[in-house]
Amino acid sequence: MTSTAHTSGPTIERTVPAMAGTVVLASLALGMLHDPRWQVLTAFVGGNLLLYAAVGWCPASLMMRKLGMRSSATCARP
Repeated sequence: MTSTAHTSGPTIERTVPAMAGTVVLASLALGMLHDPRWQVLTAFVGGNLLLYAAVGWCPASLMMRKLGMRSSATCARP
């Protein structure tokens, strides 16, 4: 029995937090190195993560779905 869950790319549920973490770290670095107003981006990402946790979607996940990225609900289960 073989599983194809890992062969067809990342899922939305794994990509959203990875992308959010990257943006948070980048905005904190920009806030420290250039202008503290970059930290507003950190707050925006945090709000979107709370929305994603509460209702299961955020603007990034909707865009990923429209671009054809799969959800873990559509993955094959072993």
